[in-house]
Amino acid sequence: MAVFSSPHFDGHEQVVYCHDNASDLQAIIAIHNTSRGPSLGGCRMWPYETEEMALTDVLRLSRGMTYKSALADLPYGGGKSVILGDPDQDKNKALFEALGRFVHSLGGRYIVAEDVGTTPDDMAVIGTMTPHVAGLEGGSGDPSPATAWGIFVGMRSAIHEQLQRESFAGLRVAVQGLGNVGFELCRLLHDAGAQLSVSDLEDSTVERAVEQFNAQPVSLEAIYGLDVDVFAPCALGSILNDQTIAIMKAQVIAGSANNQLAEDRHGEALMQAGKLYAPDYLINAGGVINISYEGPSYDRDVAFAHVARIEETLTEVFHRAKSENIATSVAADRIAEERFQG
Repeated sequence: MAVFSSPHFDGHEQVVYCHDNASDLQAIIAIHNTSRGPSLGGCRMWPYETEEMALTDVLRLSRGMTYKSALADLPYGGGKSVILGDPDQDKNKALFEALGRFVHSLGGRYIVAEDVGTTPDDMAVIGTMTPHVAGLEGGSGDPSPATAWGIFVGMRSAIHEQLQRESFAGLRVAVQGLGNVGFELCRLLHDAGAQLSVSDLEDSTVERAVEQFNAQPVSLEAIYGLDVDVFAPCALGSILNDQTIAIMKAQVIAGSANNQLAEDRHGEALMQAGKLYAPDYLINAGGVINISYEGPSYDRDVAFAHVARIEETLTEVFHRAKSENIATSVAADRIAEERFQG
């Protein structure tokens, strides 16, 4: 498996392939950059079709964590881990114990936390093998509410910039993906008066959103072309591409999914289409910010006040993009690079 020649290799400091016979663990840990501090990033468990897809994911995600931590003004670098497997069928205690040993072998260069397909309970098992783990029950807990809060305040900056709106009342928002973050975002938007359209793979989750938030259910394919003000991608990545941008009517794109741009050029495509994109690794940083405050003195109010600063950072990005006539994705990258490259 070629690492250095991968188009997603970006000067990563370390890429570790992990295998354990007893538990059948197959995992990859990627450390992108530690100039601001130890790398911090979640562990994703996913039934990747190929090893190459897993490598691509971990390289992209770990790079994104470096930029995320820098823009969130955290003393951490970027790292990520992925486990090749189905989280609904392949989990076992020995699997996470083995991963914990691999994390521990890195000597604190990588701090692991939960991500798609893993839970605080899984992190607790890892925590029996290494102290280099975050997001435990009794610590900062589930990061989803903090992530959703960051999306909400970031969206507030975006609608002010693009739509000259101060309020969510009557705002039409399409939310793609109703996992923990997407569903909590719907709650915040509903309470603020927004009109919601939603889609998800799980029909039961869509039904809950219809019942609790008076949301309009929409098919997986139709969500992109809805006549709405805001599109909030809260599922998986690469959903902003040539096909979806061409049919998208929303003027603001702001959601929690990682790696929303299929290719870097799609940030420019959104700008040319007159749409305001809130860079994903900035607006979805609430969870990692919350985790960074974990410890015996964890104070939720202090952590969430830091999350709320996402709004002003996004405003800075929007203003820089406008003044330099560049895509918001490029503006965010430049600000982040100034912070972690010194």
